[in-house]
Amino acid sequence: MDAEAAKYLGAGIATLGMAGAALGLGNIFGNFLSGALRNPSAADGQFGRLILGFAVTEALGIFSLLIALLLLFAV
Repeated sequence: MDAEAAKYLGAGIATLGMAGAALGLGNIFGNFLSGALRNPSAADGQFGRLILGFAVTEALGIFSLLIALLLLFAV
């Protein structure tokens, strides 16, 4: 295997973190919606935690994209 093929394989494997972030976002919002439908009065108190969880999960997905792009285009 030459270095070019290894670079593409590494970048492809690095993008699996974006799939994990997508699954995490679905889990976060699905659980929030489930809890909000069961207890609507507590939904407003948990909205800040929802946004924090969304931001952290999305940042990890963007970080994995950054690593993949660095593997592809760095020298």
